[in-house]
Formats: sequence, structure tokens, C-alpha cells
Amino acid sequence: MLIFENTHEPIVSRELFGLVQKRYEGRKRPDRLGDVDKYAGYLYCADCGAKMYLHRGSNIKSDNNYYQCGGYQAKGKNYCTVHSIKADVLDKLVLDGIKFMTDLAREKPQEFYDIAVKSNMANAEKQRKESEVKHSKLQTRIKELDSIMSCLYEDRALDKITLERYDKLASGYEKEQSEIKAELETLSIQLENMEHQDKAVQDFIENAKADLEMEELTPKLLRLFISRIEVYEKPEKHSKTCGNDVVIHYSFHSMHKPMPVLTPSKNRTFTQAAC
Repeated sequence: MLIFENTHEPIVSRELFGLVQKRYEGRKRPDRLGDVDKYAGYLYCADCGAKMYLHRGSNIKSDNNYYQCGGYQAKGKNYCTVHSIKADVLDKLVLDGIKFMTDLAREKPQEFYDIAVKSNMANAEKQRKESEVKHSKLQTRIKELDSIMSCLYEDRALDKITLERYDKLASGYEKEQSEIKAELETLSIQLENMEHQDKAVQDFIENAKADLEMEELTPKLLRLFISRIEVYEKPEKHSKTCGNDVVIHYSFHSMHKPMPVLTPSKNRTFTQAAC
């Protein structure tokens, strides 16, 4: 099967497509109690990058529900640690973060815009240049591999190398080409996302101005305002009094200057915006 990307006008924007895909990441089917976790596709271990999963049961009180690292769950303590955080604590941290950011965006939109965009311009420009240089180098390498493959085929046709040698070399070069093409696609998406930063910030402000219920954290609030949540291990593992550090990445481009730290409950949440 051959796939040719970016050849037709898209039906939906890449941002909308990304939001829909995110909603269906993680656990896609309902659990034994018939519910789909609202954090599916949003919640990750900050140390190993694995998804975090909800642990609950019909005989367990809801305020004892908790999340833990999927890497630890699947591969054990030699791979990662439990990163346990209570579901109601996480809900409060994230909801407080959304309220703080949307209040600022709604009440002081220009100040919010300045922080979200202008404080990131220098870093974004540096990142753009680095991505463009890397993109150019990868494209050059693709051309080099095409030339190498052509010469290799000619050598095989003239019996300068054995079939076994040809197959081994060709397989290695084709694998490298495939990996480079995948990396090029990722870089292209990153560069395209940088170009949409201004609109993403404006969309966040407009969504913040909407009349939304924020009495509890809902999938809709996550979809509108959050792109990723990362949970760190507690400084004292298994402690019942020591909280986790939680980093919230919002739905617009990177705000590399972190927002003020919020300290609800016994946990700390560092709210900063990122892709």
C-alpha cells in the first residue's frame, strides 16, 4: 500500500484531527463498570512517558480511586515506579488549573495573549530554525540513500556483489529510509503547528469566554483546554501525606515561561502551556 500525504485539501484542520485522535488514545473501551476514563489520551507518567491508568472497583469507595503508571504496571519496579495519585486529588488540581488559566484569559485577554505568545517567540524561533535545519539534513540523506540504492542495484545486476550481500545492505538502507521519512513527517507537523500558535491562543481565549460549567472536571473541559498532563513520583514514595508534582500542558503552543504555581491540597501543580 502506498500513502501520499498532503496532496488534497483537508476535510478538517490538523488541530481538530489531533483533538479527536487524542480523545481515543489510551483505554478506548469501557472498564468493568461501564465507563471510559476521561483522562484517556491525556494522562502520562512524567518519568517514563507511559500512559497512566485508573484503578477502581465496585467495592472501593470512589474517593479511594487512584491512577498509577502503566509502565510500572506492565513491567515492574525495575522499569518505573508506581506514581500513585488519587483520582479526586488529580481532578481538583486540573480543574483549579483550568479555572486559573481561563479566568486570566477571560478577564485579562491581552495580558494572557502577551504571556502566551510574546514570551515564547525567541524560543519558538530557535526551535523553528533547528527543526528546519534538521528537516533539510534528513531530506539530503534521503537523496543520498536513493543514490546508494541505485548503485547497489547496479552492482548486483553486474554480479559485483552476492545476492545475500545485496539483500542485507538493501534491507538496512530501506529501513533507514523508512525511519527518516517518519521523522520528516513528525518535523513537518511540528513546523506546521508553530505556524498556528497565534490562532491556538486566540481559540483558547474564546473558549475561556464561553459560558461553561466548571463545577466538576468533564471530558469537554479536557478537550477544550488540555493537551497533556504529566504526573511525577512523590518525593517520598508511597507516602500518604506527600503529594505528586503535576505539570499541566494546555491546548495552545508552548508557554515556556511557567505560570504561577498553584498549591491546592497537598499536591503542587505547575501550570504551563505546551503543544
